[in-house]
Amino acid sequence: MARPRKPLLSRDRIVDAARALVDAEGLAAVSTRRLAAELGVSGPSLYNHFPTKDQILEAVADSVSAQVDLSMFEDGRDWRTALQDWAMSYRAALRDHPNIVPVLARGPGRRPAGLRVADAVFGAMVEAGWPASQATSIGALMRYFIMGSAIGSFAGGFVDDVAAYDPADYPHLGQAHLLAEQQEKVDERAFETGLRALLDGLAVRFEGLRRGE
Repeated sequence: MARPRKPLLSRDRIVDAARALVDAEGLAAVSTRRLAAELGVSGPSLYNHFPTKDQILEAVADSVSAQVDLSMFEDGRDWRTALQDWAMSYRAALRDHPNIVPVLARGPGRRPAGLRVADAVFGAMVEAGWPASQATSIGALMRYFIMGSAIGSFAGGFVDDVAAYDPADYPHLGQAHLLAEQQEKVDERAFETGLRALLDGLAVRFEGLRRGE
């Protein structure tokens, strides 16, 4: 009987394994030796696809960017709705893969999916009537906001020990010990509140531009 063949090593297999490792253990866990062991291959065989560890991490980052929905910029939604829907999709992708955010935060560089995201946002804003310089600024500020929300949890930063918030020292933090157990709810509400405020401000600015102000 013929022995079962191992799946052929490919860029996709390497990226999938690296992404799973980053998700589970963080960036520091990724090494060519560790990945080779996970994939059941020899270390040098990885170099045929990725010469360096940094290139593997760049590919992992791009695979996460590829999960971001961009259809809202192509199906006729107005610019504000498109930005809102895109921001929610982008944050969902980062929430699912928070450990890769430091790599993504460096910018798209030469990553194809990351560049497609930047191109879609900028193109949609210009087409909607924003000046190119303002469209660039909008892309930047949205990225700052979304990336910032994914770097860490506000609610998760508070301990669930009521004794940590002595009212003599922190008279307004009497309920802070409850934040951790409601982390997802608090963080989602904070993101939605901030996004709405950001888009409201842009809408006011856009109307001013249309009036020539």
